[in-house]
Amino acid sequence: MENFPYQPQDEEGPVFNEPWEAQAFALVLALHEKGLFSWQEWASALSEQITAAQASGDPDLGNTYYQHWLAALETISQQKNLSNEEELTSRKSLWRAAYLNTPHGQPIELSAGEVS
Repeated sequence: MENFPYQPQDEEGPVFNEPWEAQAFALVLALHEKGLFSWQEWASALSEQITAAQASGDPDLGNTYYQHWLAALETISQQKNLSNEEELTSRKSLWRAAYLNTPHGQPIELSAGEVS
């Protein structure tokens, strides 16, 4: 696996500020290992997201790196027909509802976003 410019890391490798960052990272690796996209395709998708963010004023301090990673994952998932915009929008809404329905300090469970 390659390192990418601005990827937060220490001497042991990538570091994550939030659990979702590690999960997004692992998901990309798993999808790549399954052969659903090449590493070059992934690098291009991520590079495009970072370039677009920089053009929009992102100072690229490393704190938004995994937001770009996630945006690239959504883009490549749609390009490869692994998901579509409707599915992604629905899932984001469900996670948002779960977040809003979870007491502070508790782990967020997707089921907390489901309407009873």
